[in-house]
Amino acid sequence: MTLLCIGQSGQVATALAERAIELDLACVCSGRSETDLLDRASLVRTIREVQPSFVVNAAAYTAVDAAENDRELAQAINVDGAQMLAEICADQNLPLLHLSTDYVFDGTAQRAYLEDDTTAPISVYGATKLASEIAVRRKHLQHIILRTSWVYSPFGNNFIKTMLRLAKEKAGAAVVDDQIGCPTNALDIADAIFTIAQKLSKASDQTIFGTYHYAGRGECSWADVAALIFETYEQRTGCKIELKRIPSSDYPTPARRPLNSRLDTMKIEQAFGISPKNWTQSVQETVNRLIDEGL
Repeated sequence: MTLLCIGQSGQVATALAERAIELDLACVCSGRSETDLLDRASLVRTIREVQPSFVVNAAAYTAVDAAENDRELAQAINVDGAQMLAEICADQNLPLLHLSTDYVFDGTAQRAYLEDDTTAPISVYGATKLASEIAVRRKHLQHIILRTSWVYSPFGNNFIKTMLRLAKEKAGAAVVDDQIGCPTNALDIADAIFTIAQKLSKASDQTIFGTYHYAGRGECSWADVAALIFETYEQRTGCKIELKRIPSSDYPTPARRPLNSRLDTMKIEQAFGISPKNWTQSVQETVNRLIDEGL
């Protein structure tokens, strides 16, 4: 089995590349300089050269706040590019896994969101990701839409790295405490993707295709995540960092965020046997790795 990932520098693509080496699996991550999501010929050429058995779309416009004033580019990458890739994969009879987000929901539910709950994005980014889901479903029956939330990793820029930078500067941090969800390690997402790809390579039941949620187990606020990061940092370095818990209204952003980003993962557990790690375990593993690497 050979997996082709469209995207190379993002957190999930980087995690896929690292896990592939560890698991001795064939995975080609192709970045924009080699494979342009907005260029059909480029996509066709890459698929012809790699000859994959499974395709992952990890390329996206993910600058949530910038998207509010950059709607055309967000639409082009997140929707038009996803639709084009889905069309090509359908023509080639290749299963496609498309990454999506909790931002397709408005965050008003009082429980974790199920896959078939009503979508109602409250940001341009969320709206384009919902439109990308609709396009993929319409263009390719053999699809997995994998919604996840609060992605972090040892790679790229993310919340954990920001908090560790503040800790290293010995500055305090004010972090919102009324947005509830679950942080998800990109390395855990990569593990889930490989499990899905391997199962699909052996499955004959077409009903297994569809939309799934995958996120860390448990729930917390962003301030809870920061508290665990600072606690782990203190244990490793002896430095105590002050944390101030604030409401979202004290930290306005151009794009609104869902107050509830919880995703129910029962469906993916039942269909693929994937059991997410508890969020505290994966966050601590990442913090310790970053400290060991000298961040």
